[in-house]
Amino acid sequence: MKLKDFLEIDYALLLAAMILSVFGILFIYSSGITSTGMSVSTEYIRQIIWASGGVVLAIILALINYRRFFNISIYLYLGTLGLLAFTCFFGRQVNGARAWLGIGSFGIQPSEFAKITTILFLARYLDATKRSQNIFMRFILSCVIVFVPMGLILIQPDFGTSLVFIPILLVMTFIAGLSARYVIFLTACIGLTGVLMVLPLWQSYIIRDALPSLDILMNFRFVGISVMALAAVLAIALFGYFRFKKRYFYWIAYSAVAVIFSLGASFLSHKVLKDYQIMRLIVFLDPNVDPRGSGWNIIQSITAIGSGGLWGKGYLQGTQSHYRFLPQQSTDFIFSIFSEEWGFWGGMIVFGLFLLICLRLIRIMKTAADTYGSCITAGLSAMYIFHFLVNVGMTMGIMPITGIPLMFMSYGGSALLSAMTGIGLSLSVYMRRYEH
Repeated sequence: MKLKDFLEIDYALLLAAMILSVFGILFIYSSGITSTGMSVSTEYIRQIIWASGGVVLAIILALINYRRFFNISIYLYLGTLGLLAFTCFFGRQVNGARAWLGIGSFGIQPSEFAKITTILFLARYLDATKRSQNIFMRFILSCVIVFVPMGLILIQPDFGTSLVFIPILLVMTFIAGLSARYVIFLTACIGLTGVLMVLPLWQSYIIRDALPSLDILMNFRFVGISVMALAAVLAIALFGYFRFKKRYFYWIAYSAVAVIFSLGASFLSHKVLKDYQIMRLIVFLDPNVDPRGSGWNIIQSITAIGSGGLWGKGYLQGTQSHYRFLPQQSTDFIFSIFSEEWGFWGGMIVFGLFLLICLRLIRIMKTAADTYGSCITAGLSAMYIFHFLVNVGMTMGIMPITGIPLMFMSYGGSALLSAMTGIGLSLSVYMRRYEH
């Protein structure tokens, strides 16, 4: 270990992560203050310990050559799959999800670390197969690598965390040079699935059966007949493409597969999702459907952010949090407390710090010495951006409540250590950008 190693660290990236962690500690402390000024929580003490350990972990990982993880990434990946499977059966249930392993008050959430190990293993696969001519098979196997841990997390069930794997897959495969049509196809399928899944709920709970025809999207008979009809269209299109070599047959088949997948996935989602998860989608469409139940969190969060105004009410002066109107205020809704007490300009500081992290990661990705390094940072940037957009959007009422934490700021050791691990890996890639 030499002095020049420390000089090569991207201090802007590390400092941004540390500042966000300090903000998190300050407002986790604030969330534990009651309206009488008493502190009723020691969460901030644990967060200080985890943040300190996370910074040390990030620096240690920065000093380790990231290429050392190339060969062991498969073991890390399989290890977390084992932990995820074990958690599904023997994990501790918190907020409706069996996502935790622990003894007494100590616990870890394997799904947080599964994001990192999946990124490392997928980066290895994409780098090892970069000269392969079978792009379609590369994309399919990339999907398998991502969908296995994602499926195990869905079983827990932790819908929010499982969603993080989708942008990781899309961004990493795109950066690795896979055909854009596969990335667009998967994106279109996910988007169409979401629309088809929400439409019946929108009809039933928001517009009150004004369009009863939408009920057919949840009807097994209709879905089955539609899938069979689309399968016939697909077969004809494939025959036409291979027989006549016309390009439009290819796009007909492409569209048919997307609709078949989306229709089937949206139908199955209504059978798999729990009642509270469905209510989260409904109150996202209209929180006033259940203002004292599932819609309470969104309404109180929007109230807290709006009441902060331009400059905020001042540190430790928030009312929504101190009067306990805002549930889960140290985890999912930490940004609501922050905005209430530090206002619009405080929120802009958080936006700016996350923007700085993303810009630095993009720079590291572009200057990486190899495909493995660029794929790692691409996956990490997708993870950070998705967490930020969904969590902050959730607190503002423009995204469904998914239980995704705001990285670096939300209370939780697993999430914070996972976020700092990503920073450490990114720093390692940056420090070795000239080593070929």
